[in-house]
Amino acid sequence: MAAQGRGGALTQEEAPPDSPDPTWRPERAHTDWLCNTLAVSGPNEEVTRFSAAAAGAGVIPWQLDLAALEEEFLLPMVAPPDGVPAISLAGAKLLARRLREAVAVNHQRALSRLDTDRSCPLDLHRLLPVPAAILRLGPEEPASRDWLLGHWGLTRPLRHVEVLPGKLDGRRKKMAELRVGFWSADWSPWQAVLRLRRKWPALAFALTPDYAPGGADGQAARVVGAGASEGGGSSSVSRGRVHRG
Repeated sequence: MAAQGRGGALTQEEAPPDSPDPTWRPERAHTDWLCNTLAVSGPNEEVTRFSAAAAGAGVIPWQLDLAALEEEFLLPMVAPPDGVPAISLAGAKLLARRLREAVAVNHQRALSRLDTDRSCPLDLHRLLPVPAAILRLGPEEPASRDWLLGHWGLTRPLRHVEVLPGKLDGRRKKMAELRVGFWSADWSPWQAVLRLRRKWPALAFALTPDYAPGGADGQAARVVGAGASEGGGSSSVSRGRVHRG
């Protein structure tokens, strides 16, 4: 069963199905989903500016190779693993074409929301945009994954991003806080937070992963000030990867 509430990590099979980016193809590889909270605090005006800059559609506008995608759908159907019944070639081609068309429709719908949809309160593509040259490669190319890992610390978009109740002391006048909860694939977006700290020096960023029981439960890392490590994707908190079997 999937973990209850906002704790723990979920496997791909258990993960929430409604990704905010419908253009991202499901992967065959095992994926763990980790729950995180990001608290952004600082002067009222700066937090307001950051909130406006961070809000978006939650979509990465990849350029998809639909022909290659159709072939990826087709091949497992005509040459399934041993013991799995195959369907006819004509049936497989028809189904693969319909799946391709569905992806294309979802992709266009996602792209149409880019300029107007601000329902995602932490859109990493708005804050740290993926370059056009990388977008043209598509989401599955190694160069695309390398860029996302290097700049966001992730290889897939955030899911289930939502604003959480603030915990800032009400006696701190002229200060504000934005707290956002989200699910991330395999790891937390440390690289994104490090870059956001550089771009928004007046704000403090506290990223807290919520590990499953048996992991580094409750361990948090605050990426504030010059003491944060910015090298090679490492951080002061060990990966603490959780697999649910």
